[in-house]
Amino acid sequence: MFRDFLRRNENKDKFRDIPDGLWIKCPQCSQIIYSKDWYENLKVCIKCGYHDQLTSYERIDLLIDDGTFEEFDAHISPIDILGFIDTKPYTQRIKEAQEATGLKDAIIVGKGEINGIPVHIMVMDFRFIGGSMGSVVGEKVVRTIERALRDRIPVVSVISSGGARMQEGLFSLFQMAKTSAAIARLGEAKIPYINVLTHPSTAGVLASFGSLGDVIIAEPGALIGFTGPRVIEQTIKQKLPEGFQRSEFLLEHGMVDLVVERKKLKNTLFIILTHLRRKSWKED
Repeated sequence: MFRDFLRRNENKDKFRDIPDGLWIKCPQCSQIIYSKDWYENLKVCIKCGYHDQLTSYERIDLLIDDGTFEEFDAHISPIDILGFIDTKPYTQRIKEAQEATGLKDAIIVGKGEINGIPVHIMVMDFRFIGGSMGSVVGEKVVRTIERALRDRIPVVSVISSGGARMQEGLFSLFQMAKTSAAIARLGEAKIPYINVLTHPSTAGVLASFGSLGDVIIAEPGALIGFTGPRVIEQTIKQKLPEGFQRSEFLLEHGMVDLVVERKKLKNTLFIILTHLRRKSWKED
């Protein structure tokens, strides 16, 4: 066996032309998939249907018509108001996340069109400190709602988050009340608000603006809940049902309205917005 290993390595130069990243292994079923097929299928496994995470800009490309997206508040960046240090200073975490993602914080907001229908859209990005909500996320959500109230056009939010950002302490928890109050104003103005819950949608974000939509859509297999199933089992000392806190379970029990495959998501949003427009939020 050792000689075989040496023989393979003697010939390794023959394989240097094979590019890195040619194949991708599905995180759920471990199926090896040609990377071109993976991306053409929108990061959805062709074998088991696993929906991998999208970046915020990938999500916008998927949902918003080409050439119509205008980003707002891209300059707003978090500050370390508490001087927080865990295993590393919060300032270092922010810098590392910004360099790794090219984002200022965990959400992108802007205006665009879905098959010609104008919307304001808010998209969270799990790559940025677990898609956590701090003061910047809360502020950008509220500014988006204020623009939607001014323009009288609907809002779509795409959630991917581990919850409130611990490094901002109570300031992050303030954002739950702040964003919920803003969403209530949308309801009073009869302007539609649609949630899209992706994997994962949890904790303080789900408990605030992430679950207040007039229509709540989830991607297949997404983990959705305030806290993880393991913590719940340890707390209540009981075994949870199969699929607990997954999209399909929550659809069956009434927490979400639809479970929609990624490739059908844009058209589903268009159909919902078209039906709501017949009620016409502009006629009030």
